[in-house]
Amino acid sequence: MPRNRREIEPPRTANPVLAVTMGDPGGIGPEIVVKALADKASGAGDARFIVFGSGSAMHRAAERAGVEPFWWRVERGSPLIERAADHRVLLVDADPAVRAAMRTDDPAAPVRFHSEPTRLGGELSFRWVCDAIDAAMLPPGTPGRVDGIVTAPICKAAWHLAGHTRWPGHTELLASRLNASRVAMMFAGPSLRVVLATVHIPLMEIRDVLTIGAVHNAIDLGVWGCRRLGVENPRVAVCGLNPHAGENGLMGDEETRLITPAIEVARGQGIRVEGPFPADTIFARAVAGEFDLVAAMYHDQGLIPVKLLDRDRAVNITAGLPVVRTSPDHGTAFDIAGRGVADAGSMAAAIETALRMLRPGAVRPGAAVS
Repeated sequence: MPRNRREIEPPRTANPVLAVTMGDPGGIGPEIVVKALADKASGAGDARFIVFGSGSAMHRAAERAGVEPFWWRVERGSPLIERAADHRVLLVDADPAVRAAMRTDDPAAPVRFHSEPTRLGGELSFRWVCDAIDAAMLPPGTPGRVDGIVTAPICKAAWHLAGHTRWPGHTELLASRLNASRVAMMFAGPSLRVVLATVHIPLMEIRDVLTIGAVHNAIDLGVWGCRRLGVENPRVAVCGLNPHAGENGLMGDEETRLITPAIEVARGQGIRVEGPFPADTIFARAVAGEFDLVAAMYHDQGLIPVKLLDRDRAVNITAGLPVVRTSPDHGTAFDIAGRGVADAGSMAAAIETALRMLRPGAVRPGAAVS
Protein backbone atom coordinates (compact mmCIF):
# COMPACT_ATOMS: atom_id res chain seq x y z
CA MET A 1 0.00 0.00 0.00
CA PRO A 2 1.25 3.52 -0.74
CA ARG A 3 2.52 5.52 2.18
CA ASN A 4 0.58 8.51 3.40
CA ARG A 5 1.91 11.60 1.62
CA ARG A 6 2.58 13.24 4.98
CA GLU A 7 5.36 10.71 5.54
CA ILE A 8 7.27 12.13 2.58
CA GLU A 9 6.38 15.80 3.04
CA PRO A 10 9.64 17.77 3.30
CA PRO A 11 9.52 20.50 5.94
CA ARG A 12 8.88 24.05 4.81
CA THR A 13 11.05 26.80 6.22
CA ALA A 14 11.13 30.59 6.05
CA ASN A 15 14.94 30.57 5.90
CA PRO A 16 15.86 27.74 3.53
CA VAL A 17 19.38 26.44 3.04
CA LEU A 18 20.07 24.70 -0.26
CA ALA A 19 22.92 22.38 -1.13
CA VAL A 20 24.09 22.90 -4.71
CA THR A 21 26.26 20.21 -6.24
CA MET A 22 28.60 21.17 -9.07
CA GLY A 23 28.00 18.09 -11.22
CA ASP A 24 30.72 16.76 -13.49
CA PRO A 25 33.51 19.38 -13.37
CA GLY A 26 34.41 18.62 -16.98
CA GLY A 27 30.96 19.66 -18.15
CA ILE A 28 29.01 22.90 -17.88
CA GLY A 29 28.13 22.33 -14.21
CA PRO A 30 30.65 24.82 -12.77
CA GLU A 31 29.55 27.51 -15.23
CA ILE A 32 25.81 27.20 -14.68
CA VAL A 33 26.28 27.06 -10.90
CA VAL A 34 28.28 30.29 -10.99
CA LYS A 35 25.82 32.05 -13.29
CA ALA A 36 22.71 30.87 -11.44
CA LEU A 37 24.03 31.81 -7.99
CA ALA A 38 25.63 35.15 -8.92
CA ASP A 39 22.34 37.03 -8.64
CA LYS A 40 21.38 35.16 -5.48
CA ALA A 41 24.56 36.28 -3.75
CA SER A 42 23.74 39.97 -4.10
CA GLY A 43 19.96 39.94 -4.43
CA ALA A 44 17.22 40.12 -1.85
CA GLY A 45 15.97 37.09 0.02
CA ASP A 46 16.74 34.99 3.04
CA ALA A 47 17.94 31.77 1.36
CA ARG A 48 21.50 30.52 1.75
CA PHE A 49 23.47 28.13 -0.42
CA ILE A 50 26.21 25.58 0.24
CA VAL A 51 28.03 24.56 -2.94
CA PHE A 52 29.81 21.20 -2.98
CA GLY A 53 32.43 21.27 -5.69
CA SER A 54 35.85 22.32 -6.92
CA GLY A 55 37.19 25.77 -6.08
CA SER A 56 39.49 25.85 -9.08
CA ALA A 57 36.69 24.81 -11.44
CA MET A 58 34.38 27.43 -9.99
CA HIS A 59 36.98 30.20 -10.29
CA ARG A 60 37.77 29.27 -13.86
CA ALA A 61 34.07 29.22 -14.76
CA ALA A 62 33.56 32.62 -13.14
CA GLU A 63 36.48 34.10 -15.05
CA ARG A 64 35.22 32.86 -18.40
CA ALA A 65 31.68 34.01 -17.64
CA GLY A 66 32.88 37.45 -16.53
CA VAL A 67 31.55 37.01 -12.99
CA GLU A 68 33.39 38.29 -9.93
CA PRO A 69 33.81 35.60 -7.24
CA PHE A 70 31.01 36.00 -4.69
CA TRP A 71 31.41 32.99 -2.43
CA TRP A 72 33.16 32.20 0.83
CA ARG A 73 35.37 29.11 0.61
CA VAL A 74 36.18 26.39 3.14
CA GLU A 75 37.98 23.11 2.59
CA ARG A 76 35.98 19.90 2.66
CA GLY A 77 35.94 18.59 6.23
CA SER A 78 36.91 21.94 7.74
CA PRO A 79 35.23 22.93 11.03
CA LEU A 80 34.84 26.42 9.57
CA ILE A 81 31.67 25.18 7.91
CA GLU A 82 30.02 26.03 11.23
CA ARG A 83 30.28 29.68 10.18
CA ALA A 84 28.24 29.02 7.06
CA ALA A 85 25.31 30.95 8.49
CA ASP A 86 27.37 34.14 8.16
CA HIS A 87 27.63 33.82 4.38
CA ARG A 88 25.05 33.78 1.60
CA VAL A 89 27.02 31.37 -0.60
CA LEU A 90 29.51 28.92 0.89
CA LEU A 91 31.78 26.74 -1.26
CA VAL A 92 32.90 23.46 0.31
CA ASP A 93 36.04 22.95 -1.76
CA ALA A 94 37.23 19.41 -2.48
CA ASP A 95 40.39 20.51 -4.35
CA PRO A 96 42.89 20.05 -1.47
CA ALA A 97 41.73 16.49 -0.88
CA VAL A 98 41.85 15.75 -4.61
CA ARG A 99 45.39 17.10 -4.93
CA ALA A 100 46.48 14.96 -2.00
CA ALA A 101 44.95 11.88 -3.59
CA MET A 102 46.64 12.72 -6.89
CA ARG A 103 49.93 13.48 -5.09
CA THR A 104 50.31 16.82 -6.78
CA ASP A 105 50.57 20.46 -5.73
CA ASP A 106 49.36 21.69 -9.13
CA PRO A 107 46.47 24.10 -8.32
CA ALA A 108 44.81 23.31 -11.66
CA ALA A 109 44.95 19.54 -11.27
CA PRO A 110 41.30 18.92 -10.32
CA VAL A 111 39.97 20.73 -13.39
CA ARG A 112 42.16 19.19 -16.07
CA PHE A 113 39.36 17.34 -17.81
CA HIS A 114 38.75 16.49 -21.42
CA SER A 115 35.30 17.12 -22.86
CA GLU A 116 34.34 13.52 -22.28
CA PRO A 117 33.61 11.20 -19.35
CA THR A 118 36.56 10.66 -17.00
CA ARG A 119 37.04 8.54 -13.90
CA LEU A 120 38.06 11.58 -11.85
CA GLY A 121 35.03 13.57 -12.99
CA GLY A 122 32.80 10.66 -12.05
CA GLU A 123 34.39 10.24 -8.63
CA LEU A 124 34.19 13.93 -7.77
CA SER A 125 30.61 14.43 -8.94
CA PHE A 126 29.52 11.31 -7.06
CA ARG A 127 31.28 12.45 -3.89
CA TRP A 128 29.67 15.89 -4.05
CA VAL A 129 26.18 14.42 -4.28
CA CYS A 130 26.93 12.17 -1.31
CA ASP A 131 28.19 15.19 0.65
CA ALA A 132 24.96 17.04 -0.09
CA ILE A 133 22.89 14.04 1.03
CA ASP A 134 24.93 13.85 4.24
CA ALA A 135 24.21 17.54 4.86
CA ALA A 136 20.49 16.96 4.33
CA MET A 137 20.52 14.10 6.85
CA LEU A 138 22.04 16.14 9.67
CA PRO A 139 19.73 16.83 12.65
CA PRO A 140 17.84 20.13 12.57
CA GLY A 141 19.92 23.00 13.92
CA THR A 142 23.24 21.33 13.11
CA PRO A 143 25.74 23.64 11.37
CA GLY A 144 25.97 22.75 7.70
CA ARG A 145 22.53 21.16 7.51
CA VAL A 146 20.54 21.81 4.33
CA ASP A 147 16.80 21.72 3.65
CA GLY A 148 17.01 20.82 -0.03
CA ILE A 149 19.39 19.76 -2.79
CA VAL A 150 19.88 21.18 -6.29
CA THR A 151 22.13 19.05 -8.47
CA ALA A 152 24.03 20.17 -11.57
CA PRO A 153 24.33 17.52 -14.32
CA ILE A 154 26.43 14.41 -13.83
CA CYS A 155 27.67 11.98 -16.46
CA LYS A 156 26.43 8.45 -15.84
CA ALA A 157 29.27 6.96 -17.90
CA ALA A 158 31.77 8.81 -15.68
CA TRP A 159 30.14 7.33 -12.57
CA HIS A 160 30.61 3.90 -14.11
CA LEU A 161 34.26 4.65 -14.89
CA ALA A 162 34.70 5.58 -11.23
CA GLY A 163 33.17 2.26 -10.16
CA HIS A 164 29.80 3.59 -9.03
CA THR A 165 27.69 1.15 -11.02
CA ARG A 166 25.00 0.44 -8.45
CA TRP A 167 23.06 3.64 -9.19
CA PRO A 168 22.17 4.66 -12.76
CA GLY A 169 21.90 8.31 -11.75
CA HIS A 170 20.94 10.94 -9.18
CA THR A 171 17.40 9.69 -8.63
CA GLU A 172 18.37 6.17 -7.67
CA LEU A 173 21.26 7.30 -5.43
CA LEU A 174 19.10 9.82 -3.58
CA ALA A 175 16.31 7.30 -3.04
CA SER A 176 18.78 4.72 -1.71
CA ARG A 177 20.69 7.04 0.60
CA LEU A 178 17.57 8.80 1.91
CA ASN A 179 15.66 5.53 2.44
CA ALA A 180 12.80 6.53 0.16
CA SER A 181 10.88 3.43 -0.87
CA ARG A 182 8.92 5.26 -3.58
CA VAL A 183 10.22 8.04 -5.81
CA ALA A 184 9.30 9.36 -9.21
CA MET A 185 11.11 11.57 -11.69
CA MET A 186 8.97 14.59 -12.46
CA PHE A 187 9.56 17.55 -14.79
CA ALA A 188 7.90 20.94 -14.46
CA GLY A 189 8.16 23.70 -17.03
CA PRO A 190 6.13 26.63 -18.32
CA SER A 191 4.29 24.40 -20.81
CA LEU A 192 4.16 20.93 -19.27
CA ARG A 193 4.41 18.88 -16.11
CA VAL A 194 5.40 15.26 -16.72
CA VAL A 195 6.06 12.32 -14.38
CA LEU A 196 7.70 9.04 -15.45
CA ALA A 197 6.62 5.49 -14.61
CA THR A 198 10.06 4.08 -15.55
CA VAL A 199 13.33 5.95 -15.73
CA HIS A 200 16.88 4.92 -16.62
CA ILE A 201 16.41 1.49 -18.16
CA PRO A 202 16.92 0.21 -21.72
CA LEU A 203 13.85 0.49 -23.90
CA MET A 204 13.76 -3.26 -24.51
CA GLU A 205 13.53 -3.91 -20.75
CA ILE A 206 10.47 -1.77 -20.09
CA ARG A 207 8.15 -4.76 -20.42
CA ASP A 208 9.96 -6.37 -17.49
CA VAL A 209 9.76 -3.28 -15.27
CA LEU A 210 6.42 -1.67 -16.03
CA THR A 211 3.82 -2.89 -13.51
CA ILE A 212 0.51 -1.71 -12.10
CA GLY A 213 2.46 -0.46 -9.10
CA ALA A 214 4.95 1.47 -11.23
CA VAL A 215 2.16 3.25 -13.10
CA HIS A 216 0.25 4.02 -9.91
CA ASN A 217 3.43 5.22 -8.27
CA ALA A 218 3.95 7.76 -11.05
CA ILE A 219 0.36 9.00 -10.80
CA ASP A 220 0.36 9.21 -7.00
CA LEU A 221 3.76 10.88 -6.60
CA GLY A 222 3.12 13.13 -9.57
CA VAL A 223 0.03 14.42 -7.77
CA TRP A 224 2.17 14.90 -4.65
CA GLY A 225 4.62 16.93 -6.70
CA CYS A 226 1.86 19.07 -8.19
CA ARG A 227 0.45 19.79 -4.75
CA ARG A 228 3.89 20.70 -3.50
CA LEU A 229 4.11 23.18 -6.36
CA GLY A 230 0.70 24.65 -5.55
CA VAL A 231 -1.73 22.74 -7.80
CA GLU A 232 -4.02 21.38 -5.12
CA ASN A 233 -6.29 19.10 -7.16
CA PRO A 234 -4.42 18.31 -10.38
CA ARG A 235 -5.99 16.74 -13.46
CA VAL A 236 -3.82 13.82 -14.59
CA ALA A 237 -3.58 12.25 -18.04
CA VAL A 238 -1.89 8.86 -18.41
CA CYS A 239 -0.08 7.80 -21.58
CA GLY A 240 -0.43 4.39 -23.12
CA LEU A 241 2.73 2.38 -23.72
CA ASN A 242 1.96 1.23 -27.25
CA PRO A 243 1.02 3.13 -30.42
CA HIS A 244 -2.60 4.30 -30.31
CA ALA A 245 -2.64 3.24 -26.63
CA GLY A 246 -2.79 -0.38 -27.79
CA GLU A 247 -5.79 0.07 -30.15
CA ASN A 248 -8.02 -2.11 -27.93
CA GLY A 249 -5.38 -4.83 -27.69
CA LEU A 250 -4.40 -4.95 -31.36
CA MET A 251 -0.99 -3.41 -30.63
CA GLY A 252 -0.24 -4.76 -27.18
CA ASP A 253 -2.13 -5.48 -23.98
CA GLU A 254 -0.15 -3.42 -21.43
CA GLU A 255 -2.88 -0.78 -21.45
CA THR A 256 -5.54 -3.22 -20.28
CA ARG A 257 -3.31 -5.37 -18.06
CA LEU A 258 -1.26 -2.70 -16.31
CA ILE A 259 -2.17 0.89 -17.02
CA THR A 260 -5.96 0.85 -16.73
CA PRO A 261 -5.89 -1.04 -13.37
CA ALA A 262 -3.45 1.53 -11.98
CA ILE A 263 -5.73 4.35 -13.11
CA GLU A 264 -8.68 2.67 -11.40
CA VAL A 265 -6.74 2.38 -8.13
CA ALA A 266 -5.82 6.07 -8.30
CA ARG A 267 -9.43 7.03 -8.99
CA GLY A 268 -10.47 5.04 -5.95
CA GLN A 269 -8.15 7.27 -3.93
CA GLY A 270 -9.87 10.40 -5.17
CA ILE A 271 -7.31 11.37 -7.81
CA ARG A 272 -8.68 13.03 -10.95
CA VAL A 273 -7.03 10.84 -13.59
CA GLU A 274 -7.95 9.76 -17.12
CA GLY A 275 -6.46 7.49 -19.77
CA PRO A 276 -4.66 5.66 -21.12
CA PHE A 277 -4.29 8.05 -24.05
CA PRO A 278 -2.16 7.76 -27.20
CA ALA A 279 1.11 9.49 -26.38
CA ASP A 280 1.28 11.26 -29.74
CA THR A 281 -1.77 13.41 -28.96
CA ILE A 282 -2.14 13.75 -25.19
CA PHE A 283 0.72 16.19 -24.68
CA ALA A 284 -0.91 18.73 -26.96
CA ARG A 285 -4.06 18.52 -24.86
CA ALA A 286 -2.04 19.09 -21.69
CA VAL A 287 -0.29 22.10 -23.22
CA ALA A 288 -3.70 23.49 -24.12
CA GLY A 289 -4.65 23.38 -20.43
CA GLU A 290 -6.89 20.32 -20.32
CA PHE A 291 -4.57 18.49 -17.89
CA ASP A 292 -2.11 19.63 -15.19
CA LEU A 293 0.14 16.56 -15.36
CA VAL A 294 0.95 13.80 -17.85
CA ALA A 295 2.16 10.42 -16.60
CA ALA A 296 4.49 8.92 -19.24
CA MET A 297 5.47 5.27 -19.32
CA TYR A 298 9.15 5.65 -20.16
CA HIS A 299 11.94 8.20 -20.27
CA ASP A 300 11.91 9.50 -23.83
CA GLN A 301 8.12 9.36 -24.15
CA GLY A 302 7.90 12.04 -21.47
CA LEU A 303 11.16 13.91 -21.96
CA ILE A 304 10.97 14.59 -25.70
CA PRO A 305 7.96 16.93 -25.40
CA VAL A 306 9.35 18.57 -22.25
CA LYS A 307 12.71 19.32 -23.83
CA LEU A 308 11.16 20.35 -27.13
CA LEU A 309 8.81 22.87 -25.53
CA ASP A 310 10.61 23.92 -22.34
CA ARG A 311 14.29 23.45 -23.04
CA ASP A 312 16.45 25.35 -20.50
CA ARG A 313 13.31 26.29 -18.57
CA ALA A 314 12.10 22.94 -17.23
CA VAL A 315 13.12 21.51 -13.86
CA ASN A 316 13.66 17.91 -12.80
CA ILE A 317 12.01 17.17 -9.43
CA THR A 318 12.44 13.94 -7.48
CA ALA A 319 8.98 13.39 -6.01
CA GLY A 320 8.75 11.29 -2.87
CA LEU A 321 12.02 12.16 -1.11
CA PRO A 322 12.04 13.42 2.50
CA VAL A 323 13.97 16.47 1.25
CA VAL A 324 13.37 18.70 -1.74
CA ARG A 325 15.58 17.86 -4.72
CA THR A 326 15.60 19.58 -8.08
CA SER A 327 17.91 19.65 -11.09
CA PRO A 328 18.20 21.18 -14.56
CA ASP A 329 16.52 19.30 -17.39
CA HIS A 330 19.72 18.87 -19.42
CA GLY A 331 23.02 17.02 -19.27
CA THR A 332 26.71 17.86 -18.95
CA ALA A 333 27.07 19.37 -22.46
CA PHE A 334 30.75 18.44 -22.72
CA ASP A 335 30.80 19.87 -26.24
CA ILE A 336 30.43 23.47 -25.01
CA ALA A 337 32.06 23.16 -21.58
CA GLY A 338 34.63 25.79 -20.70
CA ARG A 339 33.55 28.26 -23.38
CA GLY A 340 31.41 30.49 -21.17
CA VAL A 341 28.36 30.13 -23.42
CA ALA A 342 26.20 27.72 -21.40
CA ASP A 343 22.62 28.79 -20.67
CA ALA A 344 22.02 28.71 -16.92
CA GLY A 345 18.26 29.16 -17.27
CA SER A 346 17.30 25.64 -16.23
CA MET A 347 19.73 25.70 -13.29
CA ALA A 348 18.30 29.01 -12.11
CA ALA A 349 14.79 27.58 -12.50
CA ALA A 350 15.82 24.51 -10.47
CA ILE A 351 17.01 26.75 -7.63
CA GLU A 352 13.86 28.88 -7.75
CA THR A 353 11.64 25.78 -7.79
CA ALA A 354 13.42 24.28 -4.78
CA LEU A 355 13.00 27.52 -2.86
CA ARG A 356 9.32 27.69 -3.85
CA MET A 357 8.78 24.16 -2.57
CA LEU A 358 10.50 24.96 0.72
CA ARG A 359 9.00 28.31 1.63
CA PRO A 360 5.73 28.23 3.58
CA GLY A 361 2.89 29.84 1.70
CA ALA A 362 5.10 30.73 -1.27
CA VAL A 363 2.56 29.38 -3.76
CA ARG A 364 -1.17 29.69 -3.21
CA PRO A 365 -3.23 26.51 -3.67
CA GLY A 366 -4.31 26.13 -7.28
CA ALA A 367 -1.73 28.55 -8.66
CA ALA A 368 -0.15 27.73 -11.99
CA VAL A 369 3.44 26.56 -12.05
CA SER A 370 5.74 28.60 -14.25
